[in-house]
Amino acid sequence: MNAHVNPSLVKGTIALPSSKSMMQRICALALLHQGETIIHNPGISEDDQGAIRVIESLGAMVTFEDSKLKIVSQGNINPIKEINFGESGLSCRMFTPLLALLNNRIRLDAKGSLLRRDMTDLISLLTFLDVKVVASNSFLPIEIEGPLVPSDICIDGSKSSQYVTGLILAYAYAASSPLVLKVEHAVSKPYIGLTLDCLKPFGYQVQHENYESFFFNKKKSMDRKIEITIEGDWSSASFLLVAGVIAGDLTITGLNTNSSQADVAVLEILRAVKADIEIYSDFIKVRQTLNLVSFEFDATHSPDLFPILVCLAAFCTGRSVIKGVGRLINKESNRASSILDVFGKLGVILHIDGDVMYINGGAAIKSCSASSHHDHRIAMTAAIAALRANGSVIIEHAEAVNKSYPDFFNVLKSLGASVSLTY
Repeated sequence: MNAHVNPSLVKGTIALPSSKSMMQRICALALLHQGETIIHNPGISEDDQGAIRVIESLGAMVTFEDSKLKIVSQGNINPIKEINFGESGLSCRMFTPLLALLNNRIRLDAKGSLLRRDMTDLISLLTFLDVKVVASNSFLPIEIEGPLVPSDICIDGSKSSQYVTGLILAYAYAASSPLVLKVEHAVSKPYIGLTLDCLKPFGYQVQHENYESFFFNKKKSMDRKIEITIEGDWSSASFLLVAGVIAGDLTITGLNTNSSQADVAVLEILRAVKADIEIYSDFIKVRQTLNLVSFEFDATHSPDLFPILVCLAAFCTGRSVIKGVGRLINKESNRASSILDVFGKLGVILHIDGDVMYINGGAAIKSCSASSHHDHRIAMTAAIAALRANGSVIIEHAEAVNKSYPDFFNVLKSLGASVSLTY
């Protein structure tokens, strides 16, 4: 699918989709909970649906009732021979340590972009934990055979917080006596914080010291019925917030400004660039701001913001600096090279030096055709930049947005953007 986005102003009020980071974690915890979990405001993205399929294959019963998701589980992980994670890197890295607790061989598979994502660090972690791994290379599919026996260990967390999340869930679930997990050089700490927040309603007792040492105790007894409301997604919000700042007048609802989600950091950057933004208890207003100033930001702990921050930087006066390029390599695409390609075609001057990207703002955004590189965040970023281009921008493989925000282009159209889709 190609998306044709023409220069447009956007105006209106929009509620954001549910956080897929929170949704997937809650699905995993609902599987581990003996009883019933009711999820209000459940997510509908491909990654959310993938997590639901995973827990169903592992023994949970999932039904939709009056816009709520009901998950009933015996609190066990059913032994299976094979599982497919779709294209969700989080589901793969989060569920694998849980599957490793089982005493049987399991084939882990995927599809699409996840088959091209390097799993060396996951394989190394499992091997370090004495889990048998059969792999022909560093990519899925692989076979694993447990059982993983939780013990006091120290791991390297410098590549991804998703491995840490998976191990935290496995340790919390299996802990029958006090355990300590030490993590060196942890990245994306807010995502680890989100994991810890999600654990609390399910009775897990996990404390930490600066996300470097995690302390586990036996789970508390909980009511059989737990109700959880999924927050609005700050990752999706970042695209519309920037759209409002560069090309519109938007009111965005459904967000928790005290969220543990990493991408709430976008508010910090919008303040830094002097955007016209008003933050209230239950909504945020953003308006087009023509004299944005350049900024510096370290995206090491919120790498999903990187593409849309490059877009924002293109409309700021002067040179902006974003650190954390190393976190972009093993995503749905190599996001560093994808950003250079797309924004180069859009006429933005930018370059990378080590772990830092420099973006020169103020140049006209050019009409062009550019590939999403099958990456949802690249597709959405290109569409937002196109709102201020000097002509039509064609985004190839725009269906990539289904991974996290299936309604993205419909939302843009509902806000007044000139968008057409061709198949």
